[in-house]
Amino acid sequence: MTSRPSRAPSSAVFAPIPAIEKLLDRSTRARGTPPALAGAVRYALVGGGKRLRPLLAWHCSRAAGGTGRDAAPALVAVEYIHAFSLVHDDLPAIDNDDLRRGRPTLHIHAGEAMAVLAGDAMLNQAFVVLARAPRPPALVTLLLEELAGATSAMIAGQVYDTLGGLPASLSPVHRLRLIHRNKTGALLRAACRMGALCAIGPKPRDPRLAAITRYADAVGLMFQIVDDLIDVQQSVEHTGKRTHKDSGKGKLTYPGVLGVEASQREVERLHKRALAAVRKLGPRAEPLRVLAGLLATRTR
Repeated sequence: MTSRPSRAPSSAVFAPIPAIEKLLDRSTRARGTPPALAGAVRYALVGGGKRLRPLLAWHCSRAAGGTGRDAAPALVAVEYIHAFSLVHDDLPAIDNDDLRRGRPTLHIHAGEAMAVLAGDAMLNQAFVVLARAPRPPALVTLLLEELAGATSAMIAGQVYDTLGGLPASLSPVHRLRLIHRNKTGALLRAACRMGALCAIGPKPRDPRLAAITRYADAVGLMFQIVDDLIDVQQSVEHTGKRTHKDSGKGKLTYPGVLGVEASQREVERLHKRALAAVRKLGPRAEPLRVLAGLLATRTR
């Protein structure tokens, strides 16, 4: 059985979402973009979603002593990368999904060519947002390096997950961890670290950043294990996306390797690790504790 979420109200956790949505909406209104491309980007970026990565960036800024809003460039950039990855993952050549967030995927909605190009545009725009951020050059450099490294890791994880090539010497569990820490965990980690850096400044050895990194590593792996569990336990009507698909494609999943009960115990262990990581950050880290609980018990 998974640990219960923090008793603090979750309303405070989701309070930044209206501000986040405004920032994302504003970022899509660049001049000179072909209207069809701009529409495709907006369909993918502004069309709903949990906004988990922007929320993590915001609350990690707060936990590190910032305002949350000071992480605006980071949270917009991270969400662009996330949206790009979903659009490309859904393509026929990769996961061939036709449903995302309860509506047609972008290549179904706008055509495969436009989906490819919209993904390319969002990948590029993420780094434009950071490069133009009104922040000290040393901080901008750190943010660019953080996001570039996470994006490369995410792509590597997708290669391992979709095309294989994992080291033969690794056990199935270690293969899973390698896939998940890259494919899903790397971008969640970057969201947390970038949010914290926006508050701390260019101080990569700050103990607050170290604590938030430990939290991010635990939450990142936990998130994907829960995703694996959702795929085998929930329906398409509940989740708004296709389920029961990973095993059919021969993909490594935690329930497939460890079973459902052992996977749930692993979620419990990682949840406790996440809470322990931010214990010393005090009340400002309470939204991170609440988020960890919600992510451990989510069903979609």
